[in-house]
Amino acid sequence: MSFFGFLLLGLIAGAIAKLLIPGKQAGGWFVTLLLGVVGAMLGGWLGGLLFNVSLESFFSLGTWVLAIGGSLIVLLIYGSIAGRRAKA
Repeated sequence: MSFFGFLLLGLIAGAIAKLLIPGKQAGGWFVTLLLGVVGAMLGGWLGGLLFNVSLESFFSLGTWVLAIGGSLIVLLIYGSIAGRRAKA
């Protein structure tokens, strides 16, 4: 997948992950979209490591599941760190 395709995938996956997490999250949309790109990279890495699946095709269901799953993980970690910092 090209760099721009991967960037678009991460941006969309971050937006979907933000919609799936209930409640108010720390950070705005820009932070969420950046974390979505990081999450897509994490999902692709974990998918390749654990399931021998890669982010090769933009329109593959496996690619989207891995990207959204990775984005959810990154957003939850970021939310727990940012939430803890706001309470302190």
